[in-house]
Amino acid sequence: MLNRRQFVSRITLASAAAVLPKSSFSSYYQQNTDYVNTETTHGKIRGIRTEGVNIYKGIPYAGRISGDRRFRRPEPLKPWPGIREALRLGSPAIQPPNQTYGLDEPGPAEDCLFLNVWTPANDNRKRPVMFYNHGGGFTTGSGGSVAQDGANLARFFDVVVVETNHRLGIMGFLFLDEIAGKDYAGSGNNGMLDIVDGLEWVNKNIASFGGDPSNVMIFGESGGGAKTSCLYAMPAAAPYFNKASIESGPGVRMTPLEVAAQTTAMLLKELNIDKRNWKKLLDVPVETLLEMQGKLPALAPKQTSNDKKRSIMESSPGGFSPVVDDYALPTNPFDPVAPGVSKDKPLIVGWNEDEYTFFGMMSNDKSVFSVDFDGLAGKLILQFGDDTQKIIETYRRTRPDASAVDILVAIGSMTTMGLGSVVIAERKAEQKGAPVYLYNLGYKSEVLIPGTNYPLGSPHVLDISFKFYNEQPQKDGSPGKSYWAGARPERFIASRNMAELWSTFARTGKPAAKDAPEWPGYDLDERITMRIDTRCELKADRYAEELKMWRETGRL
Repeated sequence: MLNRRQFVSRITLASAAAVLPKSSFSSYYQQNTDYVNTETTHGKIRGIRTEGVNIYKGIPYAGRISGDRRFRRPEPLKPWPGIREALRLGSPAIQPPNQTYGLDEPGPAEDCLFLNVWTPANDNRKRPVMFYNHGGGFTTGSGGSVAQDGANLARFFDVVVVETNHRLGIMGFLFLDEIAGKDYAGSGNNGMLDIVDGLEWVNKNIASFGGDPSNVMIFGESGGGAKTSCLYAMPAAAPYFNKASIESGPGVRMTPLEVAAQTTAMLLKELNIDKRNWKKLLDVPVETLLEMQGKLPALAPKQTSNDKKRSIMESSPGGFSPVVDDYALPTNPFDPVAPGVSKDKPLIVGWNEDEYTFFGMMSNDKSVFSVDFDGLAGKLILQFGDDTQKIIETYRRTRPDASAVDILVAIGSMTTMGLGSVVIAERKAEQKGAPVYLYNLGYKSEVLIPGTNYPLGSPHVLDISFKFYNEQPQKDGSPGKSYWAGARPERFIASRNMAELWSTFARTGKPAAKDAPEWPGYDLDERITMRIDTRCELKADRYAEELKMWRETGRL
């Protein structure tokens, strides 16, 4: 099983690995003479229209963040003369190599504040806006990955889709507030405040793209779900969105101030920079900062037996993620309660049934997929200690037909994504404001994990192509094959269901689809979960006995 540090390192692989074949999207990006020009607050831009969708890529939404602006809020964006081409993705954030998967995507750069828009038409129709936060933990990824291409959502569901690049890792979350002064206030949340700048750009400009600035949904998967959790609790973001969805990335707690300050001290020590000379950080080469980002986690104090029950979303020194700083992110997103600033904003939260197959696949230990009951406790005891036998006994009782691997996957899926999602649903329900809707994606992929005979099932990242309706037949009508979802044509039905539920939620604040039952909000009595598949089903108090055990062991 994964401990927290292993989990965080693997989750950064999620967006990088969640790649559909680029050929699946090539028709949407053909160089096309059908250009479309649009006015923005800072000048005109030129995109392309293809197959019923207007596509704009690499639009700057804020100014320079390099040079003396490193670790600060962006310089004001300068207007441009004439017409600026928006035909190519903008630079992704600084990150390790080979972690972004956009077509014709430039290399990472410090100045990375660009966004992409997909819209059915620039016609002032006031469509709902679906603003997506990409995955990859807080250290990798971009808003241009082909897996999250927004063309099909725009084309088939009449919505406007927006995705941003924003600062990541050490460039976006290095906490300097205590040593650098007021110009660096909020520095531990620069990556999140960049997204807020993107939301503000949407508020001012999206009407020109056929979107409704007063009807904006934020959503995201994996690290993007954790980013969405943070935005849900940020006062600066509150005016710019109306509803949210947190998918396989429950951000219950973020980095405490003292942990962020300890990380900064570790960095300065490794670079031999006195804190009084912190400005030397502005001249450190990006390559060196990235090297430090990879090095610091190993220098952090090791966990002790007293740490075994710490939440998966709690932070250790040496990492870079949003900081609970009493400024930009004044509270933990969902601890001890749901954020008051978003009390009236509806929320979807949930996870995929077999999240752990992804993380096991990305590990170096494929033996987890051949473990028997004699070896099961050995795979769990480092993480769960004295509670191991109780956990195994509970899962064997609730799943009498499950193999040892099935139980390992179920436990890993619940502890990585399920428990935090349930906490969020419960605390949002306790708030008695806008409704919260809890889901599981249950479609089962037949694709075998390489080197094993065990199928992926419903792994982490499967929902990306499903909710974007990017599970589509080939141009010749054949089912083709998806890397994660497999070759069965039934996947198109499940994808349609999820995309319709999400886009209807964006439109109305209540998820619905014509082939799904009416989805009631989650409450503390019936505890309804929607299971999304080729046939959607409502499950009352799902996993009740297992969740009771997790509460008794102090992990929920």
